[in-house]
Amino acid sequence: MSSDDFTKKKLWGGRFTGTTDPIMHAFNESLSYDKRMWAQDIRGSQAYAKALIACGVLSESEAHTIIQGLSSVAEEWKNGSFRIADDDEDIHTANERRLKELIGPVAGKLHTGRSRNDQVATDMRMWLLDEVDAIVTLLTDLLRVMVKRAESEVDHLMPGYTHLQRAQPIRWAHWLLSHASYFSNDLDRLRVMRPRVSVLPLGAGPLAGNPFAGLDRDALAKELHFDSVGPNSMHSVADRDFVVEMLMWASLFSVHVSKMAEDLIIYSSSEFGFVVLSDAYSTGSSIMPQKKNPDSLELLRGKSGRLYGHLCGFMMSLKGIPSTYNKDLQEDKEPLFDAVDTTKACLQILTGVLSTMTVHADKMRAALTPDMLATDLADYLVRKGIPFRETHHISGSAVKMAEDRHCELTDLTLDDLRTLHPAFDTDIALVWDMEQSVERRNAIGGTSRRAVLEQVARLEAQWR
Repeated sequence: MSSDDFTKKKLWGGRFTGTTDPIMHAFNESLSYDKRMWAQDIRGSQAYAKALIACGVLSESEAHTIIQGLSSVAEEWKNGSFRIADDDEDIHTANERRLKELIGPVAGKLHTGRSRNDQVATDMRMWLLDEVDAIVTLLTDLLRVMVKRAESEVDHLMPGYTHLQRAQPIRWAHWLLSHASYFSNDLDRLRVMRPRVSVLPLGAGPLAGNPFAGLDRDALAKELHFDSVGPNSMHSVADRDFVVEMLMWASLFSVHVSKMAEDLIIYSSSEFGFVVLSDAYSTGSSIMPQKKNPDSLELLRGKSGRLYGHLCGFMMSLKGIPSTYNKDLQEDKEPLFDAVDTTKACLQILTGVLSTMTVHADKMRAALTPDMLATDLADYLVRKGIPFRETHHISGSAVKMAEDRHCELTDLTLDDLRTLHPAFDTDIALVWDMEQSVERRNAIGGTSRRAVLEQVARLEAQWR
């Protein structure tokens, strides 16, 4: 094909008499990545063909021919026989070109009143709605694994950390559910976001609206399962806030994944030994045979940078674009597609890690040390009527006394403690019980057994 023929065959080629630089064609095309929206593009075109009947643009017979032809195109995509032509720029031109080959000139009526501007925005929203539903399912699966594990391992005690220093005894289940709470919020945010994605752009035309009387956009929205119709045509073709919002969501979700991965990397180290990853989610060293590396968790932690990069990059592309559609908006697809793919992969890997890892409750309990009960010591005196600001100082003095004597806090005698305050009595022995320390934290959100199981029930209610 000559370069002149190449230009003339393009759907927009009538205005142009010059040649198209093949490098420009490669630079301009998006089919290499937007072909993944073939199903949404065909569904949108079939719905639009039905809408054109009421406008008098298509007869019932013509619409039927177009719809059946599009079904044939869809079948070719499904079975892998669709052949991409040199002049196919994007999924819209590819599908329309193939439709014309199958049914003839009547295919040319399909694009009446429609622009690739409103078409691509519609396809992207439809594609993302399908993917959001898939992510909701995967995120719910992850939460189920976390909650089930928390419920079955509720009696495991471990150190709770602040500043990566041992702080207070908690239940392992409480730690699990702390991360589940992040993911639960992610699920809520995703569900709240969905209606803002489910806004129909089709019928906006290139920017000024559809000029054919009788086009029923409400019927189009119902046919394509959109919640609402874009109320302003200029906004509809240019709006990519839904892409930004999805990238924001994915970035925040990945931060939550990264935080949990970091904890588990630490807990799976030899120094901690609280958990052991299954071989399915670990790798070895090329030189040190003894090593078992938590590569799955490290990759999960690393993906947060990738996802945040997509958000920042697209925001920079978006910020300086003038009104309505500009080709800069073609930069929306690759970051969105990759963000969705990466998110889905992260969800499946993290679910696999959590459902197969081994927990060493004995090592967790062995890591509990008496100094972690220093707050309980202060609380003991509070219950005897002494202000907390005083009891905190007294407890700190007890810790210092134990350090100076190179002994544990629990090794201090009643007489030792009474040198710090006369309110200490024989019932101080009840303070030195890790299980009781955990059980005393029984308020909503606490780490007692009852409070933890309440958290389990609350999370389970989110997907029932």
